[in-house]
Amino acid sequence: MKIFAIGDLHLSFGENVEKPMDIFGSQWANHAEKLKENWGKTVSDEDIVIICGDISWGLRLEEAAADFEWIKKLPGKKVLFKGNHDLWWQSSGKLNKLYGDENMVFVQNKAYVTEFEGKTLAICGSRGWECPGHDGFSADDRKIYDREVLRLRMSFDEAKSANPDIIIGVLHFPPTNDKMQDSEYTKIMSEYGVHTCVYGHLHGKEAYKNGLQGIFNGVRYKLVSLDYLDAQPEEVVL
Repeated sequence: MKIFAIGDLHLSFGENVEKPMDIFGSQWANHAEKLKENWGKTVSDEDIVIICGDISWGLRLEEAAADFEWIKKLPGKKVLFKGNHDLWWQSSGKLNKLYGDENMVFVQNKAYVTEFEGKTLAICGSRGWECPGHDGFSADDRKIYDREVLRLRMSFDEAKSANPDIIIGVLHFPPTNDKMQDSEYTKIMSEYGVHTCVYGHLHGKEAYKNGLQGIFNGVRYKLVSLDYLDAQPEEVVL
């Protein structure tokens, strides 16, 4: 059993959903087909794949349904978190009732807990948001940021009852501002003893350098946006 992570699938299989991604660069040409091929070569049915948001371009739930079905057919257990473009996202309870199954689960305000190599593993996270200190950070950004901090803590608190041996943190947005300054997200990750935190959102060579990578206050941080990984799910080594 292995654990993988990737973010920013940006799928658009829904009828009347038109969002060609290659307008953002050649690395996005046929990105879904490339991802499917790489996923099939890398991930087994026994593995877990964390999807760090920006899953579907559908605006409404019914428009995203075709993308969910595409994901379901891929190997492994898929653990999905919300991104800023996932406007179709409703409550995780409703999403799991309509589209979740033993191989796909939507997570928000809660934790996904399972066994990994004889140990208890908890996968916790939230969407996140731009962090204070980021250029243009506004009062409205502060409100969303504070709400996502609460959501992140709720997820970790929900995992407490399982007394996990290993914790993986998940965000969609980077965990810090572009100056790599400590944030409430990084403080929570360190407080709860997170082993590795994965996140996406950043696209293009100029943006990649704005993402925290490596060990920071005892936690390993990894950028896993699809274009950064060239559509290859990244193994999270614990």
